Amino acid sequence: MLLLNIFETTLPLTNPVLKFLLILVIILFAPIILNKIKIPHLLGLIIAGALIGPNGINLMERDSSIILSGTAGLLYIMFLAGLEIDLADFKKNSKKSMVFGLYTFIIPMTLGTLAGLYILGFSVPSSVLLASMFASHTLIAYPLISKLGVAKNKAVNITVGGTLITDTLALLVLAVIVGMTTGEVNTAFWLRLTGSIIVFGLIVMLLFPIIGRWFFKRFEDNVSQYIFVLVMVFLGAVLAEMAGIEAIIGAFLAGLALNRLIPHTSPLMNRIEFVGNAIFIPFFLIGVGMLIDYRAFFKDFETIKVASVMIVVATSAKFLAAYITQKSFKFSIDERRLIFGLSNAQAAATLAAVLVGYNIIVGETETGEPIRLLSESILNGTVLMILFTCTHATFVAQKGAKNIALLDSTDTSIDEEENQERILIPISNLETTDELINLGVTVKSKKNKEGLYALSIVDNSSLDDSKHKQAKKILSKAAVTASATDTILHELLRYDLNLVNGITSVVQEHKITDLILGLHISKGISDSFLGNLTEGILTKCNSTTLIYKPAQPFGTIKRHIIIVPENAEKEVGFPFWIIKVWNIARNSGAKLVFYASVETLKFIREIQSKHPIECQFEEFTDWDDFLILARNFHQDDNLIIVLSRKDKPSFHNYMTKIPSYLNKYFKATSYILIYPMQAGVTDNSQIDLKNPAITESLEKLDEIGKTIAKIFKRK
Repeated sequence: MLLLNIFETTLPLTNPVLKFLLILVIILFAPIILNKIKIPHLLGLIIAGALIGPNGINLMERDSSIILSGTAGLLYIMFLAGLEIDLADFKKNSKKSMVFGLYTFIIPMTLGTLAGLYILGFSVPSSVLLASMFASHTLIAYPLISKLGVAKNKAVNITVGGTLITDTLALLVLAVIVGMTTGEVNTAFWLRLTGSIIVFGLIVMLLFPIIGRWFFKRFEDNVSQYIFVLVMVFLGAVLAEMAGIEAIIGAFLAGLALNRLIPHTSPLMNRIEFVGNAIFIPFFLIGVGMLIDYRAFFKDFETIKVASVMIVVATSAKFLAAYITQKSFKFSIDERRLIFGLSNAQAAATLAAVLVGYNIIVGETETGEPIRLLSESILNGTVLMILFTCTHATFVAQKGAKNIALLDSTDTSIDEEENQERILIPISNLETTDELINLGVTVKSKKNKEGLYALSIVDNSSLDDSKHKQAKKILSKAAVTASATDTILHELLRYDLNLVNGITSVVQEHKITDLILGLHISKGISDSFLGNLTEGILTKCNSTTLIYKPAQPFGTIKRHIIIVPENAEKEVGFPFWIIKVWNIARNSGAKLVFYASVETLKFIREIQSKHPIECQFEEFTDWDDFLILARNFHQDDNLIIVLSRKDKPSFHNYMTKIPSYLNKYFKATSYILIYPMQAGVTDNSQIDLKNPAITESLEKLDEIGKTIAKIFKRK
């Protein structure tokens, strides 16, 4: 009897274990099989859903569990789009996003309304509602583009921003048409809709970041943080529906609101992407596939006619919008493919509109049959349009993304031996291990997957075995933290007479380029520590050295205040620490505020113009007035001070007072002290900024390095 209960003999399946097993098998094998014949895995899941669904071999019904999981997957896609967007680039290109959003709304609305009126012979309300279905789109191809590493491309950024605009406008059209057919469009309707949308937007964009920052500061448990993120996604979706707009808008805005709180290189971000791509998004794609009915092609000529018109108009209108956008902003053909591929797929808002329109009855025929705002032929035609547009859009987006990813990999190729970035993090305290590793992951180049080293040093004169076990425990914890971000961490356990000797030896043995040292959270930086550091490590190592004291989680920091000494641009290490600071901004989304001399700011401004991040520039030269900067310091700020070894071009006597000021005025504040590479240290006395070997190394190191190398060549 037990076997009979498990292995059902009737279809569709009802046993929940079998149903879940079937879906997992599809998620596992559909991409593997279809990728071999060059079919994108996203499309493979849609096809698999069509085959097992009620219109295929009827293995499964599209029941409430599939709808629930699919809805979660759709919200997840929109949330990820908001979470991964480069906010600095988004702000810089907001006007372009607005232009594209209007293009991709007005063109489909115009063509769709004309097609409905003059080709299909529909009424004005039905034609306008049909056109709004063409205007909206779903970012079906976004996970594919993100996986190929081009999610931060300007064309993608503009398209994601435009999606918010066109989907909002399309869904407002739906609300108005529904109101008109029920006789509710009046002044009160507009006031209620406008007021609720404004209140909703303010709650999500202003209140969500405050709640998120409060939560992440107080709760470090990985599971709690992930569940909190899910709560915020669905809360945003519910608030959107309460405001009278679609839930996908709320999920997208929730992603924007939490964008700065979840660094792109953090373990939490890795978990969000992993669970979404493994479970939620595949469920949504399979659910979309279950809607597809191939038999609609053979039902009647009216369905084929309506579906053909819908497919042609929707595809042509979206291509025309992408083409005009390409010409307007001088994008490449592959970037146009990204825009078109992202904006052509119809699914979420389209389904919402057609189901609402189908359920609205505007009258009856002489025989008593209901006259619907959108007929059954449009319903069937919509399903076929979803199949075609999702298929076509996925292929186009994949081609564009692959070409751009290939071009980027060619441009930023790295010499594995000579120019590979290697970051060493000495660790000795369990409390600070996670924050130090997270900083290392944040500042490293995105191409660096194996250049992170954790070092624990044990006194070789000690006979206490517990110290060895403690060192191994700390290294294991560091490895787990790094692995959560898909970064390989090399664990180094060393026996030595003292810390300085152990660190300097490892730096030389492993050709370390960057060194991250940690201070205990509850302790400050003493003059003796800085003195020993200067006399010890800094005189023997010419790696870029960062000394970090964390006072709060790195992702909760709003601004980084960076104090740069005069003549810093004349130091050999200037480009290398600038790259690290830039990576902090790119991976965390926090704002950078530079205090420096006019000459130094010129260099930084030029870099910022080529690689936009949110920056503010303040002229600052008098280190005697260092404490004045404390007045401009806010809660959730991080202080970054660029220091110098003695007798170097950027050294200032006032730097010796920094430790006491940090202990007195910035005790509850996170800060990073940076000692750059400098000429005259150990065997690097002949290094010159204009040395071809250095500029070549910069060009190969990182895309920002290319820009810096060009600037120095020109200067």
